[in-house]
Amino acid sequence: MSVTKETKVFDPADGFHPFGDVVELTDASVAKRGDQWWMYLAGEVNGHEGIQLFSASLPAGVPLAATGWRLTPHPSDPKRVAPLATHERSNAWDLKGGRHCPSYVAGRDPHTGNRVERIYYAGSAENLWGPYAIGYLEWDGSKWADQEAPVFTANEDWERGSVYEPNLIYADGMWKLWYVAGSNKDDYLVHGFAESADGRTGWTKHQIFLPPEEKVFDFCVRKNEAGYEAVFSKVWLGSTPAPEATGLWWCRCNDPSSGFSDWSQPIQIMTAQDCGWHAGPWKPTFQFSESDPDHRFVFFDGSYKTADPGPFPYAFTLGCLEMKRP
Repeated sequence: MSVTKETKVFDPADGFHPFGDVVELTDASVAKRGDQWWMYLAGEVNGHEGIQLFSASLPAGVPLAATGWRLTPHPSDPKRVAPLATHERSNAWDLKGGRHCPSYVAGRDPHTGNRVERIYYAGSAENLWGPYAIGYLEWDGSKWADQEAPVFTANEDWERGSVYEPNLIYADGMWKLWYVAGSNKDDYLVHGFAESADGRTGWTKHQIFLPPEEKVFDFCVRKNEAGYEAVFSKVWLGSTPAPEATGLWWCRCNDPSSGFSDWSQPIQIMTAQDCGWHAGPWKPTFQFSESDPDHRFVFFDGSYKTADPGPFPYAFTLGCLEMKRP
């Protein structure tokens, strides 16, 4: 795997001019809608309760790039960022703890036969740290509409009551979901898998995709011309130095298999090395270059320690790794 370069996309230290209310932005999901590239993000904004979802975009017709992203301004104030959706219907299950780790996906609703666009995310009814359930926003033709209840909740003992970090694709007539179960605080992370014909109901039995000792936090899948690729993160939540395996990894498969053993031997594409503005990367999302089929743009979360004397002296960043496939 040949890495070409790393680019910082968003960093609180650089500010978010001209937006005066943004505190930090992470958890990107990148997708092309029509002739325009969009990025959906989670973030913290002054004056909003909990973690919210926002959007950024490149100008219409501009090819995918690491730079040039512009946050969507509030319609009534160009110096405030626009929230992606209201909590009009979802406030009971996602307002208090916020919306986290968005995943854009377009698929088919078997009940209507219509193509639908959704942004799945994890929400919490209690607080920022969970427990979480997974739901979605759906494009209604003019806006992203929230839903009254989550569509995917923990129901297995090994999930310990919390499911989050969704990554979805629509393939073979099914909405396929890879997700994390457990708790960051308890350093217990299991990676699960389930699928559904409509992405709302009738989910298959929740199965373990990767056990907790693997420390896999995200598994982002994309279809290419020959099959499927995935970029995933391995994290380290302990107090000791991160093992060499911590970082981002790449693998491929002929089909979007629910068995990790069917995927190719993973190749590490980023370590946990402290690069100043990021260390210990997580939440990768990636897309393919439109001009070079071998070129990938991998967006990822990072963090660095700040001088804040408070209980959480870290800032979150968003970066982009550009690389060539093997």
